Amino acid sequence: MSRMTIDDLRRVLAECAGEADGEALTADRQDRDFEEFGYDSLALMETAARIEAEYGVRVPEERMAELRTPREVLDLVNDALVRTS
Repeated sequence: MSRMTIDDLRRVLAECAGEADGEALTADRQDRDFEEFGYDSLALMETAARIEAEYGVRVPEERMAELRTPREVLDLVNDALVRTS
């Protein structure tokens, strides 16, 4: 894949942790903390594993714990995809 979109991230999060209890994850809300969407650290760890499986981008647990917003995850994944293409 050449790029991960907010829709891709929303799908992965839903597959890993179910639908969030908080507000919908949309492009205009990608700078909000994952906690506001109802995702905890376990959901994010599972998301990191799914990102590696689907996109070939490894996000170490300690790094994933530092990523607070969907935009930060998308930037990390998409930067890695650009470097490997």
